[in-house]
Amino acid sequence: MTDVLLSETVRPHVRLVTLNRPDNLNAMTAELCGALHAELDDVAADRSCRAVVLTGAGRGFCAGLDLASGYGAAPGSDGSDEARDRLNNQEHMSRLILKLRATPQPVIAAVNGPCAGFGLSIALGSDIRYAARGAVFRAAFLNIGVSNCDMATSWLLPRLVGASRAHELMLTARRFDAAEAEHIGLVAATVEDDALVDRALEAAEQIAGLAPWGVRLTKQGMWTALEIPEQAAVEYEDRQQIMATYGQGPKEAIAAFLEKRPAEFAD
Repeated sequence: MTDVLLSETVRPHVRLVTLNRPDNLNAMTAELCGALHAELDDVAADRSCRAVVLTGAGRGFCAGLDLASGYGAAPGSDGSDEARDRLNNQEHMSRLILKLRATPQPVIAAVNGPCAGFGLSIALGSDIRYAARGAVFRAAFLNIGVSNCDMATSWLLPRLVGASRAHELMLTARRFDAAEAEHIGLVAATVEDDALVDRALEAAEQIAGLAPWGVRLTKQGMWTALEIPEQAAVEYEDRQQIMATYGQGPKEAIAAFLEKRPAEFAD
């Protein structure tokens, strides 16, 4: 935990991670991005953590890069080679989106306000998204003169809402609200602003009550299935499922069902 990022276990097996630059709508800097990298590394190594809720402090989720004070320097950017340093900064950000997908535990984005540019990419890279009614979204890279094909947006957005809708949103760079985000399937639900985090935590608790290895295999498999042909996906599922049968989860789940009691899964 750092000043720019807050992390706490608020419910059993569930972490709440909060971007904490509220005066800047949680705009992204190298410091905040580095803190998120470290937090996700810690989450991945923590078997007692089964789900993560990611949100923003104040009235914004993440408004994108901090255009006022600048991104700063990622680790390794020392000013000695401009091209290398720019690429290093770029990869510091883009690899965070890949890390969201690689984190074994599901990540739920609770989008509580403006969600633009890199902030939108963070939401897209999460496994589930809920939005406050006051949230607004924007693929905003075009608005600062660069391509909207950035931070995995060109890969993620078409897979989540379809190519036709994604292309319109990316080429116009227009804002759209939470109601439209729900209509096009970008978010699972919209809720009242003051109920958003509780709704996300409720989903996290549902996940945390399931067999942890089964959940991890599901996250891994569902993202992989977006990249491979149908037959390969089925063959991948077959092997995952046989692996899962050797875990402790199925025994406990079946026993709990037969004994009419809640299942209690080990970390």
